[in-house]
Amino acid sequence: MSRQSRTRPSGSERSLHRAYDTALLDLDGVVYAGGLAIAHAVESLGAARAVGMHLAYVTNNALRTPDAVAEHLTELGIPTVADEVITSAQAVARLISERLPAGAKVLVIGGEGLRVALRERGLVPADSADEADLAAVVQGYGGPELPWSRFAEASYAIARGLPWFASNTDLTIPSARGIAPGNGAAVEVVRIATGAEPEVAGKPLPPMHRETILRTGAQRPLVVGDRLDTDIEGAFNGEVDSLLVLTGVTDGAQLLRAEPRHRPTYVDRDLRGMLTGQPEVVAAGEGFRCGAWTAVAGDGALELREDGDGAGEGDPLDGLRALCAAAWSRAGDGTCELDADKALARLGL
Repeated sequence: MSRQSRTRPSGSERSLHRAYDTALLDLDGVVYAGGLAIAHAVESLGAARAVGMHLAYVTNNALRTPDAVAEHLTELGIPTVADEVITSAQAVARLISERLPAGAKVLVIGGEGLRVALRERGLVPADSADEADLAAVVQGYGGPELPWSRFAEASYAIARGLPWFASNTDLTIPSARGIAPGNGAAVEVVRIATGAEPEVAGKPLPPMHRETILRTGAQRPLVVGDRLDTDIEGAFNGEVDSLLVLTGVTDGAQLLRAEPRHRPTYVDRDLRGMLTGQPEVVAAGEGFRCGAWTAVAGDGALELREDGDGAGEGDPLDGLRALCAAAWSRAGDGTCELDADKALARLGL
C-alpha cells in the first residue's frame, strides 16, 4: 500500500487469507474482549491457519507476557505459542536497549510483561525512584489495579531528568463491561505532573512495526485491527494493507470521518472477513456503488440509496463501504464533516 490518500475501500477477488501470507492481528477488540473470545474469532482464525496463513498476535497491551497471552489464546481454542505473540513491551524494551548499555536499571511502571521484556534485552527492572543508578523509566499498561503511587514514582524519577519511555499511548482499552482507560490515560497523568514527553514504541509508531516484522518475517502482511489511530495508522506508516473489523472501539461514524492515515484497505464486521474476498466499490454517477447500495456526498449530508424497492435487503457492510468512498473522496486529504446519521441509521450502524 502506498502513502497516497485512500479514497475508497479496496476490493479483492481472492479471499484475504489466501492473498496475504501473515495476519498481524490485534487482540483487544479483535480476537477477544475482556478475556472472552469475540464471536466467530476462533473458527475464523482456525480456518485461516488451515490453509497456511501465518497468524501473529500484535498487541499494544504490555501487561501480560507472550507466554501468558499464548496460554490464554490456546484456552480460548486458538492454539498459539509464545513466539506468535508480539507486544509493545517487547518493542519498547528493544528501543531502550538501543539507548542504554546492557545491565542498565530501568524503573518499571506497569506489569510483568514489561519486566520479562526488559530482562530479555539484558536490562534490569527496578521498582523505586530512590534506587541507585537508575537509567530510565518505562511505563506500560498495568491493569485496573495499578496503584496511583506508581505514577508518583515515575514522576519523581522523570523530574530528575531520567529518560521516559512508554509502551504505547492508547487512551482506551476494550473490556467485557465496555471501554476502559488505557495506558495513554496513565501516561497523561505523568505528563501533567512532569511536563515531560515519553518516547513511545507501540502502534502506530515504527518501533512496533519493526519489532513485528523482525519476529514474524512476514512478506505479505495484513494488519487486522479495530482501532483507526493505532492498528490502521500503524499499517499506513508501515505501508502495508489493513482490515478494520467493527468488533472493537471504531464505529461507522468514526470510520467515515477518518483522515487519510486512518483509512483501512478493507472493512468487515468481524474476523470472518479474512476468509472471503472483498467487494469492489465503483464510481456510479455522482456517487459510489457497492453491492446494492449507492452513496452520494450531498450538500450537507451523506445520502444512501438502495436498489429495487429499498427494502433493506442489501448487505449493510456494502452500504458502509459505499459511504466510505463518498466521504473519503469528498474529504480528500482532510476529514469529512458531512452529516452521516441518517445514512448510518438505514444500515443499522
